This record gives sequence, structure tokens and C-alpha cells, in this order.
Amino acid sequence: MTVLADPTSGHPPRSLLRNRSYLLVMSGLTAQAFGAGMAAFAVPLLAYAVTGSVWQAGVISAVGHAGALLATLPAGVVADRVDRRRLVVVAAMVAALAWASGAVAVLAGALGAWHLMALLLVSSVAGSFVDPAVAGAFRSVVPQDQLATAYAAAQGRDAAAGLAAGPIGGLLYGIAHAVPLVAGALGHLMTAICTWLVREPLHADLAEARGTRPLAALREGLRYVWSVPLFRICLGLFAVINVAINALLVAITLDLTAAGTPAAQIGLLSGTAGASMLVGALLAPAVVARVRVGVVTPLALAMVAVSAVVMAATQDFVVLVVALGLGVLGVPAANAGLAGYVAAITPPQMQGRLSSVLELSGVVALPSAPLVGAGLLASAGLPATLVVLAGVLGVAVVGVWCARPVRRIGLPASWADDAIEP
Repeated sequence: MTVLADPTSGHPPRSLLRNRSYLLVMSGLTAQAFGAGMAAFAVPLLAYAVTGSVWQAGVISAVGHAGALLATLPAGVVADRVDRRRLVVVAAMVAALAWASGAVAVLAGALGAWHLMALLLVSSVAGSFVDPAVAGAFRSVVPQDQLATAYAAAQGRDAAAGLAAGPIGGLLYGIAHAVPLVAGALGHLMTAICTWLVREPLHADLAEARGTRPLAALREGLRYVWSVPLFRICLGLFAVINVAINALLVAITLDLTAAGTPAAQIGLLSGTAGASMLVGALLAPAVVARVRVGVVTPLALAMVAVSAVVMAATQDFVVLVVALGLGVLGVPAANAGLAGYVAAITPPQMQGRLSSVLELSGVVALPSAPLVGAGLLASAGLPATLVVLAGVLGVAVVGVWCARPVRRIGLPASWADDAIEP
């Protein structure tokens, strides 16, 4: 691991804003988040345009999830066995070429369903290799006591991308259908360029990692995750939270759509949630620095659960917007705290595999959330759906509060004491 400050010198590590390697990594990922968000907005529109079928358009979009699902675990093993900088560069370039091929096909009037499906599959698989490699790279370029701040900034980046990518993607799609795909290609290209410019090594001891066969390395990663009580809890926790929150958003969106609510008004709902997440990400470093992660996490979940109950009690659109915005305000702090702590206590050579295993729970949850949200809505209506999902989140709150491995997580200054020896 690259040492950015001498812990015995008495001098604090340099600010993240003066950390060249961190700024390069974040700049590339920010460009990718915005570009990929704009491209993702255009995907269902293009899918419907080339198929003329809502069902076939949905199948094309689902292929992206399938690609990520298949590649996530192997990607974590690869990320721990190769030069992570080169892995990010190659994977990002592959994704950039995939999106560029789609843009060229659109301009030529030759984009078909199979081509769109293939580029989504390639892009999602490539992204599965970028994510664990970047997770490991963060540990190499960010001092341990700044990990929470770095992950909070990543939360803010994703929130800002979620807030802006849809409207901008819609505007670009209106100009020309190929433009959002060009944005996706440029975003991944920026990730490749910025990562290549990082000077520090982003990997652990490769000779040691390569001394283990890939399947054995995968088993080692799974055993490692399962051997740590906190990680076992996180696997279930992340899946429950992802399904419940995304199902909640799906149910609200479908209900508003069925009621004839204008698309711009529905966009205001998601925009408010994105803006709230952005504010929460800006506040996250201060929150995590002052309040123990073991307290922040259940409180953030409780806020989402209470907002779901409030939304279930009334169908007023203004109440829905305000309740949802306030409900997700604490999520970035909880995410940043947990992600920073997990990165801080995990040995460098296990970072990629840990990231991929924990991420798998979220990837598996993605196809489930629409089914849960739509199924509950169709069978019980929106109020009952929100009550059920609020109850699920309430159970998660109680579970987190009762789980000592989560409850005991303290302030960033204490994380080093919990480091797991390789």
C-alpha cells in the first residue's frame, strides 16, 4: 500500500484536494458516472425504438444486469491478481468502444436489437471489472483516516450524476439519438486516461496473489468474507436495503404513471431524491467524523422506513416528494461510513474480491426490486405496498441495531484498531 503520510511524523496527511492520484481517479470516475448515466437513460428509448415492443425492450435492458451478475465474482479475483491500473484502463476502453459502436450504428441507421443487446452486455461486463479494481485502488491512494471522506465524495458524485444524467440525457437524445451514447463512450475514455496517469501502484503483492490458482483465490475470497461477522451481515443488509428502497421507488413511479401523472412531475420526484442524496453526501464527512457509524447506519435506515410510512398515509404528491427527499438524506453518510470502514480493515490483497462479493448482493437485488415493487402494487395497491416495504426496512433497522459487529463501529480514528491481518 502506498504511504501518503508518515504516521510517526506528527504531520497530518495532505488534503484530498491536493492528492493528485485521488483527484485523477475521482475525475475519471465522475466523467464515467455522468456519461454512463446519460447513455443508460437512452437505452430503454433506443430499445423500444428498434423493437417496437415494451417487453422486448425490457429484455434488452435486463441483459445488462445478466452481464454484471455473471462477471462480478470472477472480476474480483482478477482485480486482486493483476495490475489494477491496467485493468481499469483496458476495461474502460472496452466499454468506451462498445458505446462508440452503438453511436456509429445509430448515425448510420443500422442499430438493431442484437447490436444494442451486445453492447450492453459488453459494457456491463467491463464495468464489473472496473468496480472492484477501483475499490482496491482507493485503498492505495487515500490515507486510511480520509477513506470516509473519499467515499462520501463518491456518494456525492453518484448522487449528482443521478440528478443530472436523466435530464441532460433526455436533452441530448432530443438533439440526436446517438449523442447520449457518445457521452457514454467519452465518460469511459476519461476513466481510462485519468487512471493511466496515476503514478502510484494500485495493487498489492502480485507475486503472492498469482501464487494461488484463480478458483482457489475465489474460494479464499468467499471464505474470507464469510469468516468476518460484519461482512456476513452486510451481504444480507445490502440485499434487503437495495430491494426495499428500489421496490419502493418502482411502486411509486408505476402508481403515478398509471394515474396519468405528467412525466415531468414524475421526474421531479426522482430529481428531489437525487438532490437530497447530494446534500446528504456533502454532509456525510462531517457526520461520519462526529457520529459513530454504528449509530448512523440504523438511523439512516429508520429515516427511510418512516418516510415510507408517511407516504403510505397520504397520496398527496407534495407529501410524496418531501417525504422521499427527507427519507434518503441520511443514506450517503451510512454508505460512506460502512464503505470506508470495510476498506480500512480489509488487507490490500483482498480488496477486489471483497468488493465483488459484497457488490454481488446488490447486483442480484437489481432484477428483484422491480418484480417486488410491481407485484405488491398490482396485488395490494400503493398504500399497502409502502407499509410492507416500510416494515421490511423496520426489521432491517432492528437487525442492524441488534448486530454487535455493526453497532460497535466507531469513528474513523478507531478503524485502524479493527484492521484484519492478512
